[in-house]
Amino acid sequence: MPNNEAFGWAWIFLGLLSGLILGLRFHDADWLGGYGSLRRRLIRLGHVSLVALGMLNVLFATSAPRIHVAPAAFHAASFALVVGAVSMPACCGLMAWRPGLRPLFAIPVLSLLGGVAIVVLGLIRP
Repeated sequence: MPNNEAFGWAWIFLGLLSGLILGLRFHDADWLGGYGSLRRRLIRLGHVSLVALGMLNVLFATSAPRIHVAPAAFHAASFALVVGAVSMPACCGLMAWRPGLRPLFAIPVLSLLGGVAIVVLGLIRP
């Protein structure tokens, strides 16, 4: 089982680091096709997803004692949240250069939906 807490903090660190790197060029109006370009929006989404999905993994780790599901379901949720966190920025980066890869977005979205659904079910069960 992944250590969601350590992974989440590492992902937050990478998100902040990527923000630093991207911030070196934010002043350039034409960088990556301009502020409103699809390429630049996807790169920004990938950067933000690192921080946000890192926080989601930390939150999962802190909620773990209150999630009442079978061990296999708990492990599936843990794994799905890590897969979603890794694949979201990767898909954003890939699609920034190859928009035709948009169907890949199903990987992080379905993974995150599945992981969160297990958590929600485990938290509403008595």
